[in-house]
Amino acid sequence: MLYIDEARAAAERLVDRALSAGADAADAFYSGQSSTSVEVRLGELEHVGRSEGEEIGLRLFVGSRSASVSSSDLSTEALGELVVRAGAMAREAPEDPFAGLAPSELLASAPFPDLESFEDGEPDLPALRERALAAERAALGVAGINNSGGGSAGASASTVALATSGGFAGAYSATGYSCSAAVIAGEGLSMQRDHAWHSARHLADLDSAEEIGRLAGIRAVARLNPVRPQSGPMPVLFDPRVSHTLLGHFAGAISGASVARKSSFLQDRLGDRVFGEGVSIIDDPLRLRGLRSRPFDGEGLCVKRTEMIAGGVLLTWMAASASARQLGIAPTGHASRGGAGAPRASPSNFYIATGRRSRDELLAAFPKALLVTELIGHGVNGVTGDYSRGAAGFLVENGEIGAAVEEITIASNLSDMFATLEPASDLELRRGVDAPTLLVPEMTVGTA
Repeated sequence: MLYIDEARAAAERLVDRALSAGADAADAFYSGQSSTSVEVRLGELEHVGRSEGEEIGLRLFVGSRSASVSSSDLSTEALGELVVRAGAMAREAPEDPFAGLAPSELLASAPFPDLESFEDGEPDLPALRERALAAERAALGVAGINNSGGGSAGASASTVALATSGGFAGAYSATGYSCSAAVIAGEGLSMQRDHAWHSARHLADLDSAEEIGRLAGIRAVARLNPVRPQSGPMPVLFDPRVSHTLLGHFAGAISGASVARKSSFLQDRLGDRVFGEGVSIIDDPLRLRGLRSRPFDGEGLCVKRTEMIAGGVLLTWMAASASARQLGIAPTGHASRGGAGAPRASPSNFYIATGRRSRDELLAAFPKALLVTELIGHGVNGVTGDYSRGAAGFLVENGEIGAAVEEITIASNLSDMFATLEPASDLELRRGVDAPTLLVPEMTVGTA
């Protein structure tokens, strides 16, 4: 993996080679990563892993034709062949009037903000091993836990660099630390499994291994002796473990590519009230130590904190340059990319802001409700908004969390869910895409 200055220089050299070979425009994207992980089970070391990799991608334009190629071989000879191959592919590609680099007047420029995404230091294998063991010990110490799925701890580092013939060159690095535990409660056919994990950019921000382990044990024991609720309409609360998935569906629906293809259920809703009046949804790429923070987007554009939903109203799409041209708007600074392929729009640190009422108040809002803590399957239609997924969780009666439930389905339409959902005040920014507990006043609950 290259250091920041080396990675930026490598991307710039590849762009220069593409222009020298006859390209009208080009950009290059470098990504490198390394990771170390330790896994234990029942107090014994099971696996130690170390991986490193890097890739550089070139997107080359000949008129309105383009091609993207990538290589994990960064030698001079290999990159020379990469440029030749990309040029030949571009000349055979179909014309695309919307293809091209981002507008030069919107490009970010150095110095880029320090988002505190990187921490110096090498992974300490003994410390990783002890962290994994401590998480498992804490989980096994919870009454009712009979077996372990294992504990793990990891550390990683990455470097990203981008250069374009439009005049942009930038790079940044990030680190990551993680810890998890998975355990089994009960015996025989009544056994239940659950887990807990956390990740952070800095080790000091990582939850303690003991806290992670205890939470895994408590979650597994709570799932014992599940019951089946009666089928029919019911208020549904999405626990923060799963509520963020609704944001993922929303992000897909406001993607410029989906809107330009007319394949989004929010197709004609820009400027409309899509959520309840009190709902605000924000994308913040500049959050310090955020898991998805970045000083520029995947096309080199400036990034900023953006309110996507304010007072329930949809204010903007998420669009990379190509789809922005199709929609007749400016790119929004949400482009992301890998080594190969064109940039696509995706959020950074994306979250639903806190609501007025507490989680306890939402739990007590109805005499009976369902609290969902796990979702299964992918039954979501992004074109129509139809939503149907397997689920597990707990019954809630008079505000008290009661018996566990499993093997159920919850169904509705995302348009209806968004319009009526209410966020609680328990937001924690932990994943990169985050939401508090969310109440949907009515969904259809079914049992197998």
